[in-house]
Amino acid sequence: MKNASNIKNPMPSQKPEIRKDNFNEVALGYTAEIAISEAQRCLNCKNPLCVTGCPVNVQIPAFISEIANGNFLSAAEIIKKTNLLPAICGRVCPQEKQCEGKCVRGIKGESVAIGRLERFAADVLLSQDEQSIPETKPSAGKKAAIIGSGPSGLACAGELARAGWDVTVYEALHKFGGVLVYGIPQFRLPKEIVAKEISSLEKLGVKFVKDFIVGKTITVDELFDSGADAVYIGSGAGLPSFMEIPGEELCGVYSANEYLTRINLMKAYRSDSDTPIYKAKNVCVIGGGNVAMDSARCAMRMGAQTVTVVYRRTEAELPARLEEIEHAKEEGIVFRFLTAPLKINGDENDSAISLSCQQMKLGEPDASGRARPVPMENSEFEITTDCVIIAIGNRPNPLLVSTTEGLEANKKGCLVIRSEGSTETMRNDVYAGGDAVTGAATVILAMGAGKAAAKEILEKHSK
Repeated sequence: MKNASNIKNPMPSQKPEIRKDNFNEVALGYTAEIAISEAQRCLNCKNPLCVTGCPVNVQIPAFISEIANGNFLSAAEIIKKTNLLPAICGRVCPQEKQCEGKCVRGIKGESVAIGRLERFAADVLLSQDEQSIPETKPSAGKKAAIIGSGPSGLACAGELARAGWDVTVYEALHKFGGVLVYGIPQFRLPKEIVAKEISSLEKLGVKFVKDFIVGKTITVDELFDSGADAVYIGSGAGLPSFMEIPGEELCGVYSANEYLTRINLMKAYRSDSDTPIYKAKNVCVIGGGNVAMDSARCAMRMGAQTVTVVYRRTEAELPARLEEIEHAKEEGIVFRFLTAPLKINGDENDSAISLSCQQMKLGEPDASGRARPVPMENSEFEITTDCVIIAIGNRPNPLLVSTTEGLEANKKGCLVIRSEGSTETMRNDVYAGGDAVTGAATVILAMGAGKAAAKEILEKHSK
């Protein structure tokens, strides 16, 4: 029987008072019964707008129809035809702004929970002892070097491997996954899931090399000298931005990048970890994106008594996912809107003790189209804090540009692409995508860029 409800089936989750003290996954996932019920809400539109909202073109009505009929593995196989990392995407993609944002069900109610259903099908597949390996073409006699094992590099590697290319992924860190392992917390994306998804790429023949910094260990030119026909740069945006206010050098002040890397990649939250991290009492997180939410929620789980998110615009302008904002509030995170930091104050030991702020109001729109925050006179105040986490964005690392002739970067440090609609850089046969080109964005957009690059590489080298 078709489920005609205008309301999504809720996601079973840990209760806030329990989860704020642990790093276990918050969302527990749909049961088979709930998944079937939710899948039955799909109208199976003849013109599926949801597909147009997916950067990797997942055939959404087709896989949802399989779930509605109880064919969970078939659903997963349909997804894997266009998305090789569905268990990851089902957890961290901003579906509400993409596929679900175009769902017809959403016109008079709530959209179908496409992301939750994708996660469900992918998790069923991952639970199998033996997974089917996607069909690959015979050897094309071509080699590709992928720089970075984040979502963009993984997507490009998978597509090229399926086309019969010899693909090697080079990762600077000691774990594969890029931002998926160093940036996104365990409670949102378990690292075991990332490892399983990467394992599926290894079964396609993709080779992975860790602790290998292209630009230091080897240059791009040397990759070509060693036989690469194409190089794809998916190195992300790992260079943190700072506010350049007084006190950023004090003890207890972190970039979100460092703070999250210590916790997520180096497991500082575990009792058996030897990674040092400051156990603060009162934490201030500056910023309003998903990274700020991740930082704040990690700080709460690390034992902070209070965690305050400081954001210079209103709640309506918060760029973070609504789900992450709601989870943060449920866990006791405090939000100070229309608040701009002026200075981090320290004590005689050069340790942070407070954050000087100024109240703001919204003025005319800026270049981004959002209302510009304007300072209010005589509105300064202080927030007591012994730890400040700055989460206002990241930029690409300049290493590759400085060591590779022909590569160009714009004033924000992002790699320059030679023409609109292309992924090829100003250097022949060197392609790039994801955060290295756009600056910090989403996992699924990075994957879309990786797939686009693979398509362009294949088209050029098949001539």
